[in-house]
Amino acid sequence: MIALLTGRLKRKATDHLVIDVAGVGYQVQTPLSTYYNLPDAGEEVTLHIYTHVREDALSLYGFLAEKEKDVFLLLLGVSGIGPKLALAVLSSLSVEDISYAIESSDDLKLCTIPGIGRKTAARLVLELKDKMKRLSPEGTHDARTDANKEPVEDAISALVNLGYKKALAEEALQSILRRRPCLTIEALIREGLSVLTKC
Repeated sequence: MIALLTGRLKRKATDHLVIDVAGVGYQVQTPLSTYYNLPDAGEEVTLHIYTHVREDALSLYGFLAEKEKDVFLLLLGVSGIGPKLALAVLSSLSVEDISYAIESSDDLKLCTIPGIGRKTAARLVLELKDKMKRLSPEGTHDARTDANKEPVEDAISALVNLGYKKALAEEALQSILRRRPCLTIEALIREGLSVLTKC
């Protein structure tokens, strides 16, 4: 069972990566939350790995942050959630937003994730509410998140109007705000375009 990979980032795409470890190329699928924070191709990277074994395939799923992997594993424990849908969840919402949506029973927020309907959202809340509380530190979703919410939503709307997919726009802006949390909406849109044009 592969749990961690450290190697040179040989290929970087939104649907998968190839990591060269001592001359062996490992294909790894990642959520967009990891993709947007990867170094450039050719640089070294370390990913926390989940190895998914089936009769006809062995697939690797990688995460820069261990907490992303923890949430991924929790999602896999929910009936009807497989690796691809768990990746879609992490690509659509940050770990903090997933945690907050589940803890606050926000079915509508969870239903914005592609592939998640009302029944699945309700099942996520029912099965993960207590587990997510144990995983999340106190105050993860604080006043700063709420303060940034309106300009971020406006910036996402602007990027969607320019032709970018909502999930890509959200993840791009979240990665920017983790580094620079106090940007104006104009700066957010400008930085978001800069990130998205490199994809």
